[in-house]
Amino acid sequence: MHAIPLGEDECRKARDLAERARAGNQRAIARAISLVENGDPLGSVIVRTLFPFTGHAVRVGITGPPGVGKSSLISQLVKVVRDRGLSVGLISVDPSSPFTQGALLGDRIRLAEHFCDPEVFIRSMGTRGHLGGLAENTLQAALVLDAAGKDVIFFETVGVGQSEIAVSGIADTVVLALQPGSGDSIQALKAGIMEIPDIIVVNKADHPQAEAMLDEVTGALHYRKACEGWQPSVLGTNSRTGNGVPELWKTIEEHVAYLRDEGLLEERRAKQLQQEVLSLALQHVQRRLAREASGDPELASILARVTSREIDPLSAVDLILGSVFDMQLQQSCEDEPSRL
Repeated sequence: MHAIPLGEDECRKARDLAERARAGNQRAIARAISLVENGDPLGSVIVRTLFPFTGHAVRVGITGPPGVGKSSLISQLVKVVRDRGLSVGLISVDPSSPFTQGALLGDRIRLAEHFCDPEVFIRSMGTRGHLGGLAENTLQAALVLDAAGKDVIFFETVGVGQSEIAVSGIADTVVLALQPGSGDSIQALKAGIMEIPDIIVVNKADHPQAEAMLDEVTGALHYRKACEGWQPSVLGTNSRTGNGVPELWKTIEEHVAYLRDEGLLEERRAKQLQQEVLSLALQHVQRRLAREASGDPELASILARVTSREIDPLSAVDLILGSVFDMQLQQSCEDEPSRL
């Protein structure tokens, strides 16, 4: 199945929109991200046009359990970054409405003070069923913001707890936010999330159990496999008052500088882009198979043979890949004598 080619007028309009977004036009940026988020063919033209102008923004992922205060913490970080004269893009990923697929928490009340700042662009994106704490097209949206000249791009994950690991595949620096008295550090350790962050913050540092939580997190880090290089920093912050947030931003800068000095920043970004390509390819393959499974007689026949237990699922996959993509998943042993 081949994509229907876009008309020249459509392509020209998409490229014009991309250029206006690159010039920093807020409405053009918003429209471009919408086209990308919705999987519109024009979104591909926009990303293709803007991609050569990307790779400059610092990307920071903020993850953590629900209720930890990620939005408030980011709001304080935006203040610090803006005080240093840097422009900001923020992508907040929210649960999706089961009816509209839009972001349920699209109104970012805690970030309202930044809405009128022309150097701050805030966008909520729905997960639309995508796992890992991010929306499916988060990286493409970030590329639009990068090309639009944003110096720093923050990602706020959806807040689903134990599956927020996708942020490590999109950010230069990952900040894990925890709160005192919640047992979050133990849950994060059990889920493997403690392997992800470059920086860990105990938010709500005025809580009576904050010091105990800091000690708990420091102790939990001992379970991480010992390695050379950057060791995760543990900081206390108060997103209500802003205490500790300048120190957090300084640590983020130190981590990015470390990656750059060690030649790891480009290596990390290269791996992220490669993984994004593979992920997008898998998504398109899955959608194509889903579309054709009911309409293609050969695919329907293969699925029916599995249902009747004539063939096993792995053999069916092998047949489907051979039929649709002319490739084979596994070696056949049909000519070998049975060993059972």
